[in-house]
Amino acid sequence: MIDYDLGNLPSVTKALERIGVDATIVTTPDELDADVVVVPGVGHFGTGARNLRDRGFDTAIKEWAAAGRPLLGICVGLQLFMESSEEDPDERGLSIVPGHVRMLSAPKVPHMGWNTLDVSPGARVLSAVDDGEMAYFVHSYYVDPDPSVVVATTTYGETFCSGVEQDNVVGVQFHPEKSADVGRRVLERFFASLP
Repeated sequence: MIDYDLGNLPSVTKALERIGVDATIVTTPDELDADVVVVPGVGHFGTGARNLRDRGFDTAIKEWAAAGRPLLGICVGLQLFMESSEEDPDERGLSIVPGHVRMLSAPKVPHMGWNTLDVSPGARVLSAVDDGEMAYFVHSYYVDPDPSVVVATTTYGETFCSGVEQDNVVGVQFHPEKSADVGRRVLERFFASLP
């Protein structure tokens, strides 16, 4: 799990340990000796992009994804997989998934609390969730990727992408570590789907 000063690492670590995953927090790219990389995130896109770049994680994560190795992004972690964000137009994302990050158009932002997931029939990891089940969200921005990688949507003021699957790359806008049984099943399915 990547530590770039923008993730709720204790919560994600505990969620992974509950499903039997040995989670190691790394602070430098040299420590990336694992089967999976997880990029958690809570906070500001621009800060995250700068922190990844300053620590050399930007290149390491892009190389990891390009090599076909499993990569999971949570909330801002997923947003950083995109090309850019309206939250900080001067900063670039990792461009692992084609798309951009947009601000939610809703009466009240941030979107905070439980909301339903509408899951596509072709989803691999998100198929662990039944259509209409609820997950926990805390965000003001959402990813707007190429439609071919969208596997789940949620409606809050507008319908937005809440789950992405692109080959070895999986990302969720919600927080599986705070989403009780739904989050546990998503994490279990992700790790069960590994080669």
